[in-house]
Amino acid sequence: MVMDAAGTVEIRGALTRLRRTTGLPVAFGGLVETGRRRVRISELSGTATTALSSLAVTSGNGLGGKAVELSRPCAVTDYSVSRRISHEYDLPVAAEGLRSVLAVPVVVRRRVRGVLYGALRTAQPLGDRTLSVAVEAARDVEQALVLRDEAGELLAAARPRPACGPACDPAGSAAWEQVREAHAALRALAPRIPDPALREELLRACGLLAAGDGAARGVRPAPREVDVLACVAEGATNASAAERLGVRPETVKSYLRSAMRKLGARTRGEAVVAARRAGWLP
Repeated sequence: MVMDAAGTVEIRGALTRLRRTTGLPVAFGGLVETGRRRVRISELSGTATTALSSLAVTSGNGLGGKAVELSRPCAVTDYSVSRRISHEYDLPVAAEGLRSVLAVPVVVRRRVRGVLYGALRTAQPLGDRTLSVAVEAARDVEQALVLRDEAGELLAAARPRPACGPACDPAGSAAWEQVREAHAALRALAPRIPDPALREELLRACGLLAAGDGAARGVRPAPREVDVLACVAEGATNASAAERLGVRPETVKSYLRSAMRKLGARTRGEAVVAARRAGWLP
């Protein structure tokens, strides 16, 4: 079994939020196995048994499989007697005592990557509010997976620079600009990653792209100072840097002033040049 491992933490968090916000006693879900139209239930919240654990739900089968096939939310009021779904999974559903169930697909770039379920142990309509909260929870997971995908693409494209920088290969200056763009994108993306391990991996990649941490100058930059300088190096205004980093323009100005003091720079351009010499930026 090979599963799309990215997103398991987000699935777990979404299920917890779903139960807390709606009062549903049970929530569960999982990710699509890599290369297959099949969801593996890996995360359980509020369950009384392990009947649903590791259950493989094939596209088109049962409620979750129908949600995968249609790429849209599906719900039934009484699972075991519903005529709107097939019944390959009645035994584990009955073992957990579930009656009313909803299933919401997690869709990223038109591809179903997982399913979130919420359920009651009584046969009653789940209601529009419950469905809306479940859809919102799925959207949160989708956004997290998009961020992970973008981060993975940037990490795959990033390569450590030569020790002497672009001067070693003047013909490669265009490629070097791509490295700098990747560095800026990684710095801007990292604070938005909810998974601490992945966030740390991104920051380590940034360290590979730059020569060092400024220790040779006797000063060390704050992470946000480097984020701001990376945006400035790409020609961003304070306003556009603020939008990209998710902070206020005044905050960008404050970090930029602090970085300029540390670097002994009087202008934004001087700050970028000094930051590259100090190894803060590639």
